[in-house]
Amino acid sequence: MDTFSAAVMLFLIMDPLGNLPVFLSILRHVDPKRRRKVMIRELLFSLAIMLGFLFAGQQILSFLNLRQEAVSIAGGIILFLIAIKMIFPTPGGVTGLAAGEEPFLVPMAIPMIAGPSILASLLLLANQEPTRMTDWSLALLMAWGASAVILMFYEVFNKLLGERGLTAVERLMGMLLVMISVQMLLDGVHHYLEVTGKG
Repeated sequence: MDTFSAAVMLFLIMDPLGNLPVFLSILRHVDPKRRRKVMIRELLFSLAIMLGFLFAGQQILSFLNLRQEAVSIAGGIILFLIAIKMIFPTPGGVTGLAAGEEPFLVPMAIPMIAGPSILASLLLLANQEPTRMTDWSLALLMAWGASAVILMFYEVFNKLLGERGLTAVERLMGMLLVMISVQMLLDGVHHYLEVTGKG
């Protein structure tokens, strides 16, 4: 796999367009003056986490005695909880925070941008061809940069959709996220059973 192909793959897994409704829902409860700063902070957090996993993910999991499947199952549980709040809104929105209170690390950086799928893909690239870490780093930066540009223009989508449109998209995305989160859980359990020979 060349660098550009890896970048395209990582970009599709990050799915910034699919994440937009969730980000819009989260940022609606943040002070408008702080929204862009929060977005930049969370994007930088996600990049640091992804680079960390690319270079030291396997060692981190081994040190903590965790399997890769645990990353998938944990991400699935978090996404499921977010999805339920999107379908059945609470006063604090999907994060459960009071109006004006900022999300920190979860759920924007993890698992929306640096989700289990992207972390597992980075682990796979690093393990398969460890001599090409520069290529994989460049691919990750390209994919993250493209995603960041799309997510930074969330306000354009906010104006296009309006309040009712956002609510409708939020509920729809909630339904899709439920299915995605269940699939993550099933994949994690399936891989665990395969590795342990219990499947």
